[in-house]
Amino acid sequence: MKTTLLSFAALLSLSATYAQTTWKADKAHSRVGFTVTHLMLSEVDGNFKTFDAKLTATKPDLSDLVVDLTADVNTINTESDYRDNDLKSEKFFDVAKFPSLTFKSTSFQKVEGKKYKLMGNLTMHGVTKPIALDAVLTGPVVMENPRGKQEKAGLKISGTIKRSDFAVGTIPVAVVSDEVELKANGEFVKQDAAMAEKK
Repeated sequence: MKTTLLSFAALLSLSATYAQTTWKADKAHSRVGFTVTHLMLSEVDGNFKTFDAKLTATKPDLSDLVVDLTADVNTINTESDYRDNDLKSEKFFDVAKFPSLTFKSTSFQKVEGKKYKLMGNLTMHGVTKPIALDAVLTGPVVMENPRGKQEKAGLKISGTIKRSDFAVGTIPVAVVSDEVELKANGEFVKQDAAMAEKK
């Protein structure tokens, strides 16, 4: 009987250790953006104003995290209405047919220290392709604020893709670079179990 109780306790302990946690992006302190080169001279930055991002993990240090991100392409912002409307048109993103882009990670491998290699599938303009990104994970840490204690983590992601791989625009690379630098920064808040279930 004693052995059975000990085995049950050990099982409960393992279950607690590997319970999945969910972390939601604090959008006031997060950004999903990109950079392209214009006329081989200058860089143009842009971002998506509306997006959802979450992390899930079973390890307390988040070293096995999974990233889920969805961005509303119709909210693309490059600080130029003319350019934004052009990017939304069928010449580029064609938001009428493909209103969102998504990224779902497939692996998260430590390189050294806080640096990781993030692999996953990016779906954009109706095309899904695997991509490799560099990531820096900070935390998690417990923060004190007026709402009480919150456990938070920071994730910075960067990498380069080719827009031609996703059939985004046929404009010559001398005008707009084929290579697009992706840049995302997120501050994530751990959700309690009840909240995570509702979402």
